[in-house]
Amino acid sequence: MNSSPGNTPLFTARNLCKSFHSGTTTIQILNELDFSIDKGEMVAVVGASGSGKTTLLQILGTLDTPDTGELLFEGDTLTSKNDGELSKFRNKSLGFIFQFHHLLPEFSAIENVMMPGLIAGKKKDEMEEPARKLLEQVELSHRTEHRVNELSGGEQQRTALARALVMKPALLLADEPTGNLDVKSGNIVFELIKSLCRDLGLAAIMVTHNQELARQMDSIFILENAVLTQQSHP
Repeated sequence: MNSSPGNTPLFTARNLCKSFHSGTTTIQILNELDFSIDKGEMVAVVGASGSGKTTLLQILGTLDTPDTGELLFEGDTLTSKNDGELSKFRNKSLGFIFQFHHLLPEFSAIENVMMPGLIAGKKKDEMEEPARKLLEQVELSHRTEHRVNELSGGEQQRTALARALVMKPALLLADEPTGNLDVKSGNIVFELIKSLCRDLGLAAIMVTHNQELARQMDSIFILENAVLTQQSHP
């Protein structure tokens, strides 16, 4: 995750600190954490349950705030932006996929995929074609009009992946995207994430417990005792 001299990383975190308080006890989650990722790079973050991986991802995705530290996107600081500006940034530049799909059950697959664009004020006619194309890419062209409860778990997660990519983000943040799936469905979803990121030139940060999947990423980082360290590929 080292940029070439003179090149600005896509996304940078500097000196992130985050702690939680429980009674008189302070639990340090992140301690002076530095992190950067380049365009098109795919990074895995691994660590024990409770180590703070999801908290880190939420901070990187501007869904949570650090106690101290700075976030920069293409050299532009995010830390000073207000909630409205951050919401627009997330909608335009970030894609999210979680362990649980968070699809809207009252809508069809294609309507769920179009939703980020509709929220951004785009018209349905404008969003329908890219949504259909992405559903085709995740091998769901035959399921576009099906409601969420008519889709299998793997199909729901592939729909969520299409939704995460429909606004053509620069960075995909994935929190245990295969953790709620059987091995076969999980492998399908992971292979789609890899191929779509490569095809679209996206950077990706994936939190996972699955070491086998992590080894297929460009870099692996371990979050332990509030510190993030890079692991050498075997």
